[in-house]
Amino acid sequence: MPSENSITGQMKRYARVGGAMAGVGARLAGARYLGMDLDKAQHAEEIKRALGGLKGPLMKVAQILATIPDALPRDYVEELQQLQSNAPSMGWPFVKRRMSTELGPGWQKNFESFDKQAAHAASLGQVHRAVTSDGQNVACKLQYPDMGSAVEADLRQLKLVFSIYERYDKAISTKQIHAEISERLREELDYAREARNMTLYRTMLAEEEAVTVPEPVAELSTDRLLTMNWLNGSPLMDFKDADLETRNKIALGMFRAWYVPFYYYGIIHGDPHLGNYAVRDDLGINLLDFGCIRVFPPSFVQGVIALYQALKTDDRDLAVHAYETWGFTDISNETLDVLNIWAEFIYSPLMEDKVQKIQESDSGLYGAQVAHKVQQELRKIGGVTPPREFVLMDRAAVGLGSVFMHLKAEINWYENFHALIQDFDVKKLEKRQAKALKSAGLTTASSESTA
Repeated sequence: MPSENSITGQMKRYARVGGAMAGVGARLAGARYLGMDLDKAQHAEEIKRALGGLKGPLMKVAQILATIPDALPRDYVEELQQLQSNAPSMGWPFVKRRMSTELGPGWQKNFESFDKQAAHAASLGQVHRAVTSDGQNVACKLQYPDMGSAVEADLRQLKLVFSIYERYDKAISTKQIHAEISERLREELDYAREARNMTLYRTMLAEEEAVTVPEPVAELSTDRLLTMNWLNGSPLMDFKDADLETRNKIALGMFRAWYVPFYYYGIIHGDPHLGNYAVRDDLGINLLDFGCIRVFPPSFVQGVIALYQALKTDDRDLAVHAYETWGFTDISNETLDVLNIWAEFIYSPLMEDKVQKIQESDSGLYGAQVAHKVQQELRKIGGVTPPREFVLMDRAAVGLGSVFMHLKAEINWYENFHALIQDFDVKKLEKRQAKALKSAGLTTASSESTA
């Protein structure tokens, strides 16, 4: 089997990506040192054209960066996000080669039917609908070729972009953001690991009637092929103009799907974008794609609750303790004030025992104005380095907030949040987490490598 992380593959990737990324550097350097007027929107469009049709981690990185406030200029993020929708799926010759490699030359004997056209094309792979020889409707997720090389090449180029941007704007250090993105992307290449993550989520959400998690089909899965039962569902945006009761029910299903695992087990699904869930006929949620899963130390969850309590009681010492539990360091009074601007925004729907929208503004960008204000204030005090643990937690909060805003859901968020944390016990969470990880074949030791 050819290497999925070959030097040749990386060099080809550098040739495609490097030219566009070098353009970022040249123009930003010129803007800073030569006083050139940089049109970021136009430059971002040029980058998208240079990278158009290029599959792989750049798409996934764009999704992540879109929900980390001002990690890159928004013009760049918005253009990179379009790469995913513009990249066509791989054709039937690729599908046949990949399936033969993963299941052997007689792979078609395992299926009664197998759709030649992909049902979904994503950043690292594409999904085909099929029926197994015993009549089960399944989804077959195939990884694109040479993704190992693509990940390593793109991560190096992303590091370059980050370093250039930090010369231009020092408000947020991107070192830990890059480290977290790197580890999560490398994990997403391992479909056997994703199958275990899926089993983990089936365990954690077993009692949640409003959430369905697919079941992996082990005998038809490998490191680069993941087969699971097919779940019927409709895109969430199909319901944005439905009646309020319908929209609220969908929103509560999403809330439970993400936060039951976090507050009960210290584990979060770090990829809340529109392609990773669907709405069932009964308005429950199908939760999909388990490549980007984050396991947190139980103390981190305790810190999330402590910060909520600190904001509610205006306890600055407790707030500092909470941020330090998350991994922030050297928190001055000025830094605390700025961090609390963002925290108060994220926690504000949980502060009052009443029915309300997640955000009163219908601007379409959840938290964008607050994030911009935070960046401006951070720049004044010399910047901050977000800890790795913060990256996907923040992403989940912003991503879900955006979903709730699109749905215009009106819910008592305070009541639902308190139902999750009222019996919180860090020792019990630690035991639940260890048991759930072990049952899914994810030992505590392996969870520590992701936490």
